[in-house]
Amino acid sequence: MAGPLADLVVVEQCDTPAGEYTGKLLADLGAHVIKVEPPGGVSSRRQGPFVDGPHVDGTATSLAFWAYNTSKRSVVLDDSPAGRGALAKLIARADVLISTDAPRELAASGTDYATLIEQHERLIVVSVTPFGLTGPWADYRSGELVGLAAGGPLHSCGYDDHAIPPILPGGNQANQLAASFAWCGLLLALIDRGRTGRGQLVDVSMHEACAVSGELANPYWFYPRVLVQRQTCRHAQPVPTEPASFLCGDGARVYFAMVLADQRIWNAVVSWMDDAGLAADLVQPEWTDLGHRQANFGHIGELLEVFFLLQDSETAYREGQRRGLPIGPLRAFEDLPRDEHLQAREFFVDIPDGERTITFPGLPYRFSTFAAVPGPAPALGAHQGAVL
Repeated sequence: MAGPLADLVVVEQCDTPAGEYTGKLLADLGAHVIKVEPPGGVSSRRQGPFVDGPHVDGTATSLAFWAYNTSKRSVVLDDSPAGRGALAKLIARADVLISTDAPRELAASGTDYATLIEQHERLIVVSVTPFGLTGPWADYRSGELVGLAAGGPLHSCGYDDHAIPPILPGGNQANQLAASFAWCGLLLALIDRGRTGRGQLVDVSMHEACAVSGELANPYWFYPRVLVQRQTCRHAQPVPTEPASFLCGDGARVYFAMVLADQRIWNAVVSWMDDAGLAADLVQPEWTDLGHRQANFGHIGELLEVFFLLQDSETAYREGQRRGLPIGPLRAFEDLPRDEHLQAREFFVDIPDGERTITFPGLPYRFSTFAAVPGPAPALGAHQGAVL
């Protein structure tokens, strides 16, 4: 069966990961997403790493472009009267317009969202910008690092050693947050249009998306008025918590969430270490007291470090899971295609792309009534004739 969004026509005018990912979420579920690009293509086509070197003759080999633009169709329109006229015709028959233009860019192009919605009453405009369309920062320039820093999450990202400044996490997380909120806002606008017959403007600010996504930092500040502190490989907290990343004998690491207050976890860990002859004094009665464990966690941590160093990561992972413990290996990305669970669920999919086949990450959800498989990212202007 066709995807659930097969009836939607979407015009995407985006040159940021936040906007492109919003369009991808729609396209992979069947929407007809028309990616409008300037001559030369959007900037993500020129962002490395590349598979075969930089793009040539409109053929995209950028992993960034591939990742954020699956299942879309590409047209190239310039800023000439003919180009603007073609864009106006596309918007006239679209259900959704996704744009990452800031107010200064809208003013320069003469675009007015209110007028567009008035002219096309069913049109939903999704604006995804760094700081929203209004306010004193509306025209400020931004990016991934600025988004996470100004929005707050970067304060929680880093290491136990606070001499090391906050660390930018990978994965375009500020942009991903903005795209997630844009996706939710669009779905709500579609539901509302089904009730009223009218579209509307969905104004998404990456800054605000980050500001409400500060995880534990927000509630700790709003209620007890305390600040969280960065920690290595675990949630930021007002006071340090137990280390969770342990090096194994094969040079790999496992993540083990050792919750001292959970008596079941404690008993399982001590039993595991005792079976290996490495529990030392942890079997003594005083360690059943939570206060004693908390006061002496340094000693527990030292024993755990030795315990994990004396086994390989796969053994620790399998045996810990068998005993009902929250433990798992820290996978490098290049190891994921060999992950047996992802393989069993057929998460990675092979997509034909011209004369070659490319392995892509699949979609993070499954449906029982239709198949949702991403299509290849488009070559520049590949659908010019068909779309226009």
